[in-house]
Amino acid sequence: MTTTSQRRAIVIGAGMGGMATAARLRSQGFEVIVLEQASHAGGKLRSYERDGFVFDLGPSLFTIPAVYRDLFLKTGGALEEAVDLQLLEPAFTYHFPDSSTVVMPGVGIHACATALGDSLGSDVAKEWKRFMSRAADMWSLTRQSVLHSPISGFRDMLGALKSPRDIAVIAPWLTLRQLSRRMFLDNRLIMLVDRYATYTGSDPRKAPAVLATVPYVEQEFGAFHIRGGITQLAVALEKRCRERGVEFRFNTDVSRIRVTDNHVTGVELSDGSALDADVVISNADAQHVYESLLSDNVGRIGRKRVRRATKSLSGFVLLLALKGRTPGLNHHNVWFPADYDDEFDSIFAKAPRPVPDPTIYVCAPDDDRMRPHDDSESWFVLINAPRHGDGADGTFDWSNPEMCEKYANRILDLLAARGTDVRDRVLWMEWRSPADLETATRAPGGAIYGTSSNGTNAAFLRAANRSEVRGLYLVGGSSHPGGGLPLVGMSAEIVADLVKQDFPRR
Repeated sequence: MTTTSQRRAIVIGAGMGGMATAARLRSQGFEVIVLEQASHAGGKLRSYERDGFVFDLGPSLFTIPAVYRDLFLKTGGALEEAVDLQLLEPAFTYHFPDSSTVVMPGVGIHACATALGDSLGSDVAKEWKRFMSRAADMWSLTRQSVLHSPISGFRDMLGALKSPRDIAVIAPWLTLRQLSRRMFLDNRLIMLVDRYATYTGSDPRKAPAVLATVPYVEQEFGAFHIRGGITQLAVALEKRCRERGVEFRFNTDVSRIRVTDNHVTGVELSDGSALDADVVISNADAQHVYESLLSDNVGRIGRKRVRRATKSLSGFVLLLALKGRTPGLNHHNVWFPADYDDEFDSIFAKAPRPVPDPTIYVCAPDDDRMRPHDDSESWFVLINAPRHGDGADGTFDWSNPEMCEKYANRILDLLAARGTDVRDRVLWMEWRSPADLETATRAPGGAIYGTSSNGTNAAFLRAANRSEVRGLYLVGGSSHPGGGLPLVGMSAEIVADLVKQDFPRR
């Protein structure tokens, strides 16, 4: 334990969850040291630049900015003073396999329903509004009781629901796909809602119906971009942490969390040195924490929990530097395949494979800070993919560069077949496999969102924010409430509040 009057908190990992917690704890009076194995902050929120082309390698969509407005206001100043936040209008173009297309506004449930109705038929607009009304009720019931609160099991959520009607609204017995089939006659709407399961790395046929809140918050609160790339949020948060007095140590690898009598006492580093601490917050993947950083005789409950959880899907990424501009392109663009179920069968099978005919997502920001000149485009292309591994435990071996190169070119061929051929405009192309993501971020198998939402109890198999070891807390996408920038920000707020409760000011 530290001997000074000021308590010390060590944060393992300078991802968004780690930095958000660090800023909050520093504002609560803790000495805070952030230890990061990489040479930079941001974790999965990072960028890549080459020849004036800039790409976000992590999240490409920013929603529920209120989460980070709260964080920045409580740690020294407004979010809008730190980043150039821009509402996207329009935000999305969806291309369906029957050649129909929908251009979606960046905000407004009524406006989105109108856009759907104009492109797909008036009945579609009515169905979408009814679905969003159900999703709004779900959001109202879960926002505070689940997403902003620490939970340890199904009973915690049930205790927050006030009546049988509340339980019926959440419908924990239904999957997202089952809910869609009950509410939509048009298969294109089912396909559209299915996609939101992948925002949490999940299979819509197994993920809970309450994920209907994902499209709801996107359309109710807006889809945003940050000028220069979403990675600028990480840059701004690192700056805020330093302004508050947080210490960062990069290229610093934690090898063990030290525990005595079930109390955290600090960490050991890979160079053999040690740091004392009253509190340790891990922004590393929960599996890495329980399997590698803690001794076998501690953290048994948490270890059992993470072993039962299903890992999220991963992603295969193309970075395309293009000459010229693409007519009809929006910031976010999705081309759906003819057989969407085959995508989930391929990814979540016991013996998975690269999806032969996948959904193709392209983020093409109209941002002068992300391209060398006006007559060019920076495309971030994301293909849902199985996690990297040796073929066991639902993984696929992505270590063969020749195979990855062929797959990258296949994606371009598929995109051309779906009506958007950019092959003769490619100045250069790079690809990133799930194996590369695992190496860069230490996410097991390159799991983008930590754990998936597959299964009724999935939310309750994520690592609890307060571990059974006193003074050890977990934050980030593999812990409650889940992955994605908004939820990771909420996770940090939960952890900071728990630390404040457990370690009040002296």
